[in-house]
Amino acid sequence: MDLSHITQEEFEKIEAYLNNQLSSAELVAFEKSLKTDTDFKTKVNDIKTVLLGIETQALKEQLNVFHDEIAKTPSNTQAKNTKVHTINWKRLLVAAALIIAAGSIWILKDNSNEHLYAKYFSPDPGLPTMMSSTDNYAFYDAMVNYKQGDYKTAITKWETLQKTKPNNDTLSYFIGVAYLANKNEKIAIPLLEKVSKNPEFALVNDAYYYLGLAYLKAENIKKAKASLQNSTIDNSKALLSELND
Repeated sequence: MDLSHITQEEFEKIEAYLNNQLSSAELVAFEKSLKTDTDFKTKVNDIKTVLLGIETQALKEQLNVFHDEIAKTPSNTQAKNTKVHTINWKRLLVAAALIIAAGSIWILKDNSNEHLYAKYFSPDPGLPTMMSSTDNYAFYDAMVNYKQGDYKTAITKWETLQKTKPNNDTLSYFIGVAYLANKNEKIAIPLLEKVSKNPEFALVNDAYYYLGLAYLKAENIKKAKASLQNSTIDNSKALLSELND
């Protein structure tokens, strides 16, 4: 991204706008320019990309130096003041260009993966609760919590039950999905891996699907694809096609 077309004054004004620091009159004038000046709108989008889309520590430090040195510049030396501003502004442009060049690939990839995960993940709807079944009361009691979105409570109850039924694939599956729904893919992965290895498990296709999502969340695209390829449900195929694009 080439930012050399943006002056220091424009940068400061755009930064103030993005940080909600403009006065009411300034805001009216700024938004009017946004609507009528295509070039200015492009500049705003470019600066927004730098400040909001690529918030690396290095760029933050450059911005801090930029502002600190401006503050230290003597106000009675206007010519020198202008020169210092220009030097710092050019330094910021160089830093931004280097950061964008070095980081844009993984940032865009990371955002893309997060977008796909958010698009395709929704918790398994769960099983019908049959509270009249005495033998399975503990399981379905936890299922009620799970369906209410109280994944932490459901996990606690299921893990207690799992101590007496360590080889129950249904328990392992729902605990794994609950952990994934509770944003803990690291614990979810081994549980879903375990049940997906049982071809006789009734929810094996779902297990592979959620395992693929868990690996996607963990940024392991290779294993995410491998898991999705083993699932026959439609969402697995759709997500796999987007990962292969």
